[in-house]
Amino acid sequence: MGETVRWLTPEEQRAWRGFVRLHERLGGRLGRLLQSESKVSPADFAVLVHLTDSPEGRQRYQDLARALEWEKSRMSHHIARMAGRGMVVREECPEDGRGAFVVITDAGREAIEAAAPRHVEAVRELFLDHVTPAELRVLTEISERVIRRMDDNPS
Repeated sequence: MGETVRWLTPEEQRAWRGFVRLHERLGGRLGRLLQSESKVSPADFAVLVHLTDSPEGRQRYQDLARALEWEKSRMSHHIARMAGRGMVVREECPEDGRGAFVVITDAGREAIEAAAPRHVEAVRELFLDHVTPAELRVLTEISERVIRRMDDNPS
């Protein structure tokens, strides 16, 4: 354990803490808005977004868990709760007896279609209206680069 710690410089610490605060506050506000106005939790919304972005509205459990950075148990419990509310169903994978798919239902599509317009409006009000197009491009480049690195080195 004789490694030297690369402590953050004041500038790095300010940037990191600002980023973390921004993420926490945006997540909190958007989550409360979703829950109060749409009765959809942030976790529900995340699952539904991934499913609506997938062909046929379905994804393998393990792929969805990986995309959301969720542990297997969290994924299983949350999908069971969503299934209980009729938003998704679990389908066995015919090619792999151990695998399963999470599939969005009509009720799940209705839920995200009802929540999405207000969510997008809030994203604009809370974030996009406060950054320039140039800043948005830089943020996109940074985000995509960091995500690529994380995807290349999963832990």
